[in-house]
Amino acid sequence: MSDNCEPVKCPEGIPMWVMTFADLMSLLLAFFVLLFSFSEMDAQKYKQVAGSMSEAFGVQRQVKVKDPPKGVNIIAREFSPGRAQETPLNQVRQSTADDYMQFPVLGKNNENKKSDLEKEGERIKVALKEEIEKGLIEVSIEDQKIVIRIQEKGSFPSGSAQMIEPFKDVIMKIKAAIQSSNGRIVVSGHTDNLPIHNSVFRSNWELSASRAVTVLHELSRNSNIGKERFEIKAYADTRPLVPNDTPANRAKNRRVEVAIVYGENKEIPTRPYSSLLNTEPDNIGKNQSAIETLTTDRK
Repeated sequence: MSDNCEPVKCPEGIPMWVMTFADLMSLLLAFFVLLFSFSEMDAQKYKQVAGSMSEAFGVQRQVKVKDPPKGVNIIAREFSPGRAQETPLNQVRQSTADDYMQFPVLGKNNENKKSDLEKEGERIKVALKEEIEKGLIEVSIEDQKIVIRIQEKGSFPSGSAQMIEPFKDVIMKIKAAIQSSNGRIVVSGHTDNLPIHNSVFRSNWELSASRAVTVLHELSRNSNIGKERFEIKAYADTRPLVPNDTPANRAKNRRVEVAIVYGENKEIPTRPYSSLLNTEPDNIGKNQSAIETLTTDRK
């Protein structure tokens, strides 16, 4: 009897290609979720981690940035018709590369400046070789300046600001040596710690200032050095080279320094040279108005 039964017709199911299509859609969904997870990141946290790694291990700071700025979301950037905004990540990459490029340049500039300063110092030493060998002057390189140190011996009588005539030839050689130099020219006077008080100078401040003015007048006379480059400083006994405990040390501290200064002036601003133009070297000790103003500012 079962052989006579008609077969039951089952309703038609979905086509076979739908299953393949469903698998494909699932894979695409997983792929886009994966892209989305990679496209989002904490830029600040990345910057902190990159900085700590660089400091700890000295990793290379340069990051090659060849692609144009992308959007925060890779999907939005690649598939959106609108223009993408610059991402924090790209800003971090670019600033990191900029920082890396700055440090070598700064270091190279500092090395070049140091090399130029040493070359200029050697040139001045060669030009003043005879005076250096005679012990009349000393030339040294200190920080960002070249210092020509004039000793009192042979240049000024004790307790006087009138330069000895033969020493003016030495000043002429110094002037010729520094004319081609750049930078500010700071003339500073120094004394020992023995107090002075006479009809000409009331203190070591006035003596050191007067000697500096005398040297400056000789350097600026018939010179093509711009007057705006000159500065005057008076230190009295406040900056000794050696302790003032022996006659030899005190003699070494009595000096006038001509410094060619490169770079920024980090010391106390000084009165410009133009304010001292009325102080003639022949009248030093008689007309003390400019020097009194200068020394009062320094006290």
